[in-house]
Parts: sequence; C-alpha cells; structure tokens
Amino acid sequence: LVFAALGSILFGFATPTEAAGCGAMGALLLSLAYKKLTLSKLQEALVKTLEITALIMVLVAASNFFGAVFARLGTPTLLTEFLLGLEMNKYLILGIVMVAIFLLGWPLEWVPIVMIIVPILLPLIEALGFNLTWFAILVAVNLQTAWLSPPVALSAYFLKGVVPEWDLKDIYYGMMQFMVLQVIGLILIIIFPKIALWLPTLLYGQ
Repeated sequence: LVFAALGSILFGFATPTEAAGCGAMGALLLSLAYKKLTLSKLQEALVKTLEITALIMVLVAASNFFGAVFARLGTPTLLTEFLLGLEMNKYLILGIVMVAIFLLGWPLEWVPIVMIIVPILLPLIEALGFNLTWFAILVAVNLQTAWLSPPVALSAYFLKGVVPEWDLKDIYYGMMQFMVLQVIGLILIIIFPKIALWLPTLLYGQ
C-alpha cells in the first residue's frame, strides 16, 4: 500500500493527487485479496472519504482566504523583518519557529498548521537561507513529536479510541521513549541536514 501511494510518486509514475488514487486502488485490491471487501464496508469507506475530503476542502478554502488577508496586510513581511531585525543567529530564530509549531501541534491538527501557519513562516525561512524541503521535513518531525507529548498528545487519544481497555496513563508512559527518539531525530536533522536531503537530492538533483 505504501509502495502504491509513495512509490508511484518517487518513481515518477504519478503526481501526488494521482498517487492518492493509486493508494485507494491498492487498498481496494488488498481488501479483495484478504476477502474483507463487502458492500457495506465499501459504502462506509466512501462516506468517510467524502466527509474527510469536504473537511479538508473547507480548511483549504478558509486558509486561502486567511492567507490572502494576511498577505495583503503585509503580516508575513512584518514578521520576517521583525525577527531578522533582532539580529539573532538564524538557528536561534529557527528554534523559536520550531517551538511555536510544537506548541500549536498540541491543540491543532496538521492541516490548519500546514495550510495557515507554515505559509506565513515561509518568507522568513527563505530570507534565512534555509532549504525549504529540509524545513518541511523538520515541521513534519516536529508535529509528530508534538502529537506524542503530554499534556495533550493527540496520538494517545487515537490509540485510546482503538484500544479502549488500555489506561491513558499507561499509553502516555509507553509513548515517552518514542517522543525522546523524535526529539533526538529532530536535533540530528538540524545539525546534519543531509540526513533529510540526501534521498531527494539523489532522486531529483539539486
């Protein structure tokens, strides 16, 4: 299933939108192979897909309106000029951005952060001279870490919903070592950018 979705992008067979269709077809074929496909399950999957798609499209539309107003008011430029005017080390500014994204990852899902917050920050990141692919991977790892960390830890509630008999405190304890690993991984990617960039460079060049 991973190969059907991500593999089709990496090997140049499909765009991200087309890869979503490849992933859906892969899921359909796998459910057939495991003899799990029924008309009721297919209907439920289609309804859920429609609900999620509608939700994301509303968020995309709202974030575009929000971003357009912010851009018109000059907020991204103002933010960039303010932080650059502090004359701090660029990695210290990056640290402030990462902490802000981490804290936003507690109450928010990834969609509003990626669609609303990140576009506001992009002029700043470009002005600092950071690679945007590298920054995108930092944001992804950072959000994963936020979803594992108390007091909110959205992943814990997802797991609690799947396995209700597990105590939430035990889930928190079980997640702590993974959160520590995520933080170490984030620091390593910042110190050694090639960890995140070698594969995209290998596949697509500079």
